[in-house]
Parts: sequence; C-alpha cells; structure tokens
Amino acid sequence: MRKYSVWQEMKRKKACYLYILPFGLLFFTFTVLPVAISIILSFSNYNVFSMPDFIGFENYINLFFNDDIFLKSVLNTLTIAIVTGPFGYIASFLIAWMINNLGQKIQFLMVLLIYSPTISGNLYTIWAIIFSDDANGYLNSLLSYFGLIDTNIYWLTDKQYMMTVVIIVSLWMSMGAGFLSFVAGIKGVDRSQLEAGSIDGIRNRWQELWYIILPSMKPQMLFGAVMSINSAFACGAVSTAMCGMPSTDYAVHTVVNHLTDYGNTRFEMGYASAIATVLFLAMIFCKKAIQKLLSKVG
Repeated sequence: MRKYSVWQEMKRKKACYLYILPFGLLFFTFTVLPVAISIILSFSNYNVFSMPDFIGFENYINLFFNDDIFLKSVLNTLTIAIVTGPFGYIASFLIAWMINNLGQKIQFLMVLLIYSPTISGNLYTIWAIIFSDDANGYLNSLLSYFGLIDTNIYWLTDKQYMMTVVIIVSLWMSMGAGFLSFVAGIKGVDRSQLEAGSIDGIRNRWQELWYIILPSMKPQMLFGAVMSINSAFACGAVSTAMCGMPSTDYAVHTVVNHLTDYGNTRFEMGYASAIATVLFLAMIFCKKAIQKLLSKVG
C-alpha cells in the first residue's frame, strides 16, 4: 500500500521529477555507479589489462595486516585530519562571523582575499617558494637574515618539519566552500531574531552567537562540516605538491597518496578500490558523527 501511494505521488509530481532527471542520471552515472563498481572491485584482483579475479577479503586482510605503509598513511591522514578538520572548521566559521560585522565593501574584499587562494592554481608554487630548502626560500632567507639559523632548514625533505608544513598549507586550503556557506548563513539570519534576543536578555556578541546564530544556520554548519571532512581526509594533493610522491620516509604519505600509488602507478585496481572503500566508509562515519553532534546545538 505504501509503495502504491509513493508511486501515485511520483506520478502526480512527474513534471518535477522530469526536471531533476538530467541531474539524477549524471549523478548516478558519475557518482553512484563508480562507487558501487569500486566496492565490487575491492573484492577482486584486477590490473586493468585482464578480467577481475574474485579473491574475497584478501585485499582488506593485506591492507590492515601486511601493508605497513598503509598503516603509516592512516596515521598521517588522521594526524592531518584531526588538526586541520576541527581547527579549519572553527576558524572558517569565526572568520566569517567576524567579517559579517564589517562594512559591506570591506566584507567583499576580505571574502575575496580569504577564498581566492583555494581556487588559485599557483597556491602550491607560492608555498613551495616560501618553504624552499635552499637559501632562496623566503623562510630560510628571513631566518638567516635575523641570525636565527646558520644552515638552511630542509622544510620539504626533512621528516622533522614536513608534517608541520603540510598542516599549515592544509589549514590555509580549508577556507573553501565551507567558509562561503558560513558567510551566506550568517547573512541569512533574521535580523528580527537578533533584536528580539536583545530584548529577552542577550547582552553580548557571544551570547548572540550561541543562542541565535548557531541554531539558525544548522544546514550551513552541516555543509561546512562535510566539506571540512572531505578536505581533511583528501589531503594527498597538498603532501604530493609540497613534499613529492613518495615523501621522505613516507613522513607525510596519506591514504589518498597510497590510493594514487596503487591505482595510477601500479594499476592494481582491486587493491586501490579496497583503499578507496575504506576511505569512503571512514568519511561517511565522520559525517554521521558530526551530524549527530550538530543536532545537539540549539
């Protein structure tokens, strides 16, 4: 009976479904279908040049019990994600909130300055020049000028400093779509609620933030959290661009780097699919946890 009522409702609103059909087909073809195929291939031995050979859970067993580099990449990814995820998320929101209190022209300029580096193709080049290992690197040159170092610091090849560099660049990159959603969400808060809050006892900006702004923009907070999780776990591009692939002693080798190594270099697509599936499930779990946490706000 329920299926029949759902079908009747779909027939009644068929014009709406026809409008979203093109997007639905594209989403299914380029998102749902590849994910499903990847999960299926993760249970096989597949090297692109021959038919997949079903091997059960062998890829997953090797991944967690025989692949030391994968375990190290998991630790590196978690280190980067734990720092850049929460800090990037909080910083994005607080900066968006503070910008909202400025004049309109200054707001536009600040949003442009903060967001534009994340879509710039030359971002990694600039950071690579700053942390260059030779004396021409801006940071080495500055430290040497003030007499703080006698020899150059190998920021991008010494495992003592590489993780710090990757985290700094990843934090800068975290000011992306989530930051824009926060800006839009804060601007969308009903001003009458703020006025009513001041009458009901709201005495400062922090109380206004906690009791009015945060509960009013849960969708933007959730979207920002999802984007923050995605950028935190998909941090392989930063480590590759800054420290190479593979990095020295795999010091900043992430799960995405490991996936790229087996998928694009070795063409072991079954094993790469297993890595991708584990990463996908981890991101889904974190997204659900954040969603549950945000549901308690307000």
